[in-house]
Amino acid sequence: MDSARQQENDRFTIRQKTTFMINRYVVTETLPDGSDGRVLAFAEQKRMTLREQMTFYTDESKGQILFTAKARQILDVGAQYDVRDAMDNPVGSFRKKFGASLLRSTWELDQPGSVAAVGRERNPLVAVLRRAWELLPLDVVPFVWPYHFDFTSGGKPVLRVDKKIGLRDRYLVDVASPDLDLRLAIAQAVALDALQSR
Repeated sequence: MDSARQQENDRFTIRQKTTFMINRYVVTETLPDGSDGRVLAFAEQKRMTLREQMTFYTDESKGQILFTAKARQILDVGAQYDVRDAMDNPVGSFRKKFGASLLRSTWELDQPGSVAAVGRERNPLVAVLRRAWELLPLDVVPFVWPYHFDFTSGGKPVLRVDKKIGLRDRYLVDVASPDLDLRLAIAQAVALDALQSR
């Protein structure tokens, strides 16, 4: 996968594969009939590290790195994440806006010279219910109600992420802006799951 946009990659699916100390995600293209196409990326995020990092590979063999997303700061709830390609060249960045996220999660996505967007939870009621659920001592029972994010720039849609109901986390991602680098879109969408509770 490179920065060049291909029409068939404007929609993809992310599935989480939970293991003990590592979050794993499989990203596949979504075909017109809704089924999964080829694997676009396989991601890993180690939990409980000082500086968060997600590594995206071409597939589950982890033989070739596609890109990475790494926090600039150590253990910071408002940390900015830099997305870099396999040669360590910058692709873009994203960060959670901590103050704005107290009631409704809000993210900023930036692809220098191209796209700058803000993403918010679509449903304010679900956002409040999810926060109330997190305050309860129910760590073993996840909040299963789906939540969705809409990223816009100047009132125009850029990226939409829809969480689907199921036992495992699954997200349908639509990239509306032809200028948005798919690597940045994928990194941001995975971060919505991996870093949402931060």
